[in-house]
Amino acid sequence: MKEDASTQNQALAGHLLDHYAGRIARTHRPYVLGLSGLQGSGKSTLARVIKTLAEHRGWPTEVLSLDDFYYSRSEREALAHQVHPLLRTRGVPGTHEIELLLSVLAALPHASDKLPVTWPRFDKGRDTRTPPSRWPRVIRPPRLVIVEGWALGLRPQLDSTLDDPVNELERTEDPDGRWRHWVNKQLRAYQPLWRKLDALVVLQAPNWEVVRNWRSETEKELLARGAPLAMDAESMKRFLAHFERLSRHALATLPVLADTCVEYDTEHHVTGLNHS
Repeated sequence: MKEDASTQNQALAGHLLDHYAGRIARTHRPYVLGLSGLQGSGKSTLARVIKTLAEHRGWPTEVLSLDDFYYSRSEREALAHQVHPLLRTRGVPGTHEIELLLSVLAALPHASDKLPVTWPRFDKGRDTRTPPSRWPRVIRPPRLVIVEGWALGLRPQLDSTLDDPVNELERTEDPDGRWRHWVNKQLRAYQPLWRKLDALVVLQAPNWEVVRNWRSETEKELLARGAPLAMDAESMKRFLAHFERLSRHALATLPVLADTCVEYDTEHHVTGLNHS
């Protein structure tokens, strides 16, 4: 199965690079390709494969993961006290340092020995950023920048859709809707980042239940490796409940916003590929 996934990723990455090659060649600055997919969709792995193949074509490439720009645990603890306790959990809009990601994108075209560009790495096993000494350091402008993340391209929901809770977490821990309204409002601050994307590729899962299964498989691998904060099944169920609302919103709305939509079946096989 892993060999099949690897072969599929190689083929998909090659196809995407072929499709966007002309645009990448024509731009006089780094081409910014957004890669959006829900939890467990394989976007991080695909981004690494695209980077490898792009560099074989002579295009210096960097990958920026939205996950690496999570606020540290202490900063999220402050948000939990100031705004809502559910903000202790990383992942929803408002828990990323978007301004820092935008500044990295602005700096990359000018990267040099005198102006090196660095950005954070986030250790999910310990739920906080790694020491700055372990951050990537770039000293030459890339030709291609891949920005990958679970909510890339997502627009805020209408306020009227926020009234009814979508799961037990929202019913019991956000009964007045304060958390979900705050998160939805924060998504507006992400729109300037989305506008920096030259193209958006969406990895489309069949439904939310499949996403839950995919993400749980990822966590089982962390548990097997002995990651300090790896979650058991019950903890994972609660963790994913934080994302259910916006994940369902993404499944319903992102395909029509995408420049390329890659459709997957429940077994993570590509079943469709559509370019707008």
